[in-house]
Amino acid sequence: MSGASAAQRGAAAPAVSDTPRVPGAPLILIDPLPRTLAMICDPPTRAKLESLGGLVVSDERRMPDEQVETNLPEAVAIVGQTDLPADRIARARKLRAVINVEGNFLPNVDYAACRERGIHVLVASPAFAGAVAEAALAMAIDLARGIGAADRAMRAGAETYGLESNAGAFLLAGAPVGIVGFGDLGRALRRLLAPLGCPVRVHDPWLPDLVIRREGAEPAGLHELLRASRVVFVFAAATSENAAMLGEHELRQIAPGGVLCLMSRANVVDFDALVRVVAEGRLRAAVDVFPEEPLAADHPIRELDGVLLSPHRAGGMPEAFLEIGRLAVADLELVLRGLPPVACRRAEAETVARLRSRPVERS
Repeated sequence: MSGASAAQRGAAAPAVSDTPRVPGAPLILIDPLPRTLAMICDPPTRAKLESLGGLVVSDERRMPDEQVETNLPEAVAIVGQTDLPADRIARARKLRAVINVEGNFLPNVDYAACRERGIHVLVASPAFAGAVAEAALAMAIDLARGIGAADRAMRAGAETYGLESNAGAFLLAGAPVGIVGFGDLGRALRRLLAPLGCPVRVHDPWLPDLVIRREGAEPAGLHELLRASRVVFVFAAATSENAAMLGEHELRQIAPGGVLCLMSRANVVDFDALVRVVAEGRLRAAVDVFPEEPLAADHPIRELDGVLLSPHRAGGMPEAFLEIGRLAVADLELVLRGLPPVACRRAEAETVARLRSRPVERS
């Protein structure tokens, strides 16, 4: 979903605005681009945010450096993607929380400096879990049952009927499923799969077997999962260690006629190899993320049968964006009360430096 223009939202908001601040009340900087405050906060959430302190809002553009520097010494929290190198953090004497509302931990924050100062660095990415999981399930059912393909055949006057029309189709219910990456997205999908009775294997080297089993799934090595699964969902975050971890050899481990749903970061898959394997008719694939976006008009994947394409829209639902605000404000309220955050994901020292996600350019 692309961000609405100022005209679409009604009267244009000023680029930078302040809400009245009670003397001594906390100061909160709001720098949410590519989001806007209206996109992520419904009226009750906005009211709760304003009750926590005075707001300095840059809603139409990145907050200018001068505005950041002027307010940084008094700011207790930053909601957004403001650049925070170590020297800025040193000047932010009262800063207690930084909450990213874009969805990825970005390299423009000195995480070690924040950690030394006891500043919570959070990301509201759990907001997207339900929306992405629902889309992934829908895409998997479409490919397993050939729903979209049958629709296209009928429109072209080339349909077949009855059992013949279901050649190569299978029921997702009861089919063995593999989930690669078992964070918020993978766990949300697991909950949606539960009524279908699918045996689920999970590959996630950042999780102990105990956690995976308590979610009703079986831990597995990557190759074991691929060989055993008829449908594979890829939710793994991009890291310094997993670029193209699903190469041609790995993709060919999935049984012919299987389904791969690529829903997280495209660089965990050798994309050229995926195109080759799908072009052979060996696999069907649903793809919501691409190595370069927007996808080139002449990219060969656009012409393939057996692939369901989605322009990075699985999580971009209005409900998900409003959940971002709810999560951010819930944790901000806790932090300002001297309590630890619980709703958003935290930047952990052991993993944040290994993440390789790029900034989102479109909301």
